[in-house]
Amino acid sequence: MDILHDRLARARASGAVSARTVAEPPWGLRLAGSIQLAVHTVVRGRGWLWLDDPADAVELVPGEVTLVRGGPDHHIGHAPGADCLEPEEFRNRHGPGRSSEESRNGQVPGGSSEDPRATVFLCGAYRFSGDIGAGLLEALPQVLTLSAAVGDPLRDVIGLLSHELATPAPGEPGGTTVLDRLLDVLLVLAIRNDFRRSPNAPRWYRACADPRLNAALQAVHENAGRPWTVPELAAISGLSRAAFARTFREALGQTPMQYLTDWRMALARDHLRTGDLTLTAISRTVGYGSPYAFAAAFTRHHGEPPGSWRQRESHLTNDPHPYAH
Repeated sequence: MDILHDRLARARASGAVSARTVAEPPWGLRLAGSIQLAVHTVVRGRGWLWLDDPADAVELVPGEVTLVRGGPDHHIGHAPGADCLEPEEFRNRHGPGRSSEESRNGQVPGGSSEDPRATVFLCGAYRFSGDIGAGLLEALPQVLTLSAAVGDPLRDVIGLLSHELATPAPGEPGGTTVLDRLLDVLLVLAIRNDFRRSPNAPRWYRACADPRLNAALQAVHENAGRPWTVPELAAISGLSRAAFARTFREALGQTPMQYLTDWRMALARDHLRTGDLTLTAISRTVGYGSPYAFAAAFTRHHGEPPGSWRQRESHLTNDPHPYAH
């Protein structure tokens, strides 16, 4: 098992909304911090991206992709500090560009990509469900720019995504799926590249590279419901119990059983949030012999029983997607 893949799959990053925009200067776009993860890349021309202070703007150039995770609003413009419009006003002024919704409906985009002054850029917005997805995002910097060298798969994905947005076949079956999957691949490559080179990569990711711990971590993720013990996990790792426990704590900052409990609770919260399983089924899935044992463990971990937690979560409504207006 690839644990990064497992976390991405459980994060259920789907339903991405994307837009291809052609804008002639002056132009500027403000995007809300409620977007959990925004993906931006310039196909032609130049652009600038900043959070609060234009002095800290990051240049957007062809061949690179920039990720912005939720938090503060961010801005994209022809120059740092450019006047930035809300998405709806921006579309009214610069034309609709070619959003994924319009492309799939065969509508004609505004702007002209033939104008040499125009910047052509792509924006994608992701929604993640659950705490596992949120944990992945929190491991990323607020703004992350990745360069794609010749031969880098990232460059190929950017090119394919641009082509799909620029030349869609109206009514072509599977158009939504193609865009979602291309953005999925883009996200996986970006996260993998950042984690590989960043000293701040999550501890679980770095631990996966340790042959003394990888097998045990994989076992926990493959079967979180099994009643694991430290001696069992140590045996899988080929270490003594004491050596395994010490190595695990040094690498992950917690004991094996604490890691197992945290992972089980993350899975349980996601099941509670989606309502796809009953409490009895959740209890079995995450390794508790009865709903009562699960409820007691959940209450110790969260300060409230699972039923109350699920009821509270069900009242939280999702905002409309910022690119879907």
